[in-house]
Amino acid sequence: MDEKLFEEVIYLLDELAQDNTIPRNVRKHATDAKSRLSNKKESLDLRCATVISSLDDLTNDPNVPAHARTFLYTLMSKLEALSKS
Repeated sequence: MDEKLFEEVIYLLDELAQDNTIPRNVRKHATDAKSRLSNKKESLDLRCATVISSLDDLTNDPNVPAHARTFLYTLMSKLEALSKS
């Protein structure tokens, strides 16, 4: 596992969870995703896939602003790279 990439993903999830311009449900998903990723009982691939799936559902929500959707895509890309490392 690439620790630097993992820490970057956790940091981005924190940023997303604290951004007040983003709807509350998206911030809650970010907080849940952070705790899910930190759960060491599951394999990293499974944790990443679960979080990617959760974030992908959010990108289809019409209430999510464009800048948040872009942020989610960036985060999903980093999670895919993390799952392959």
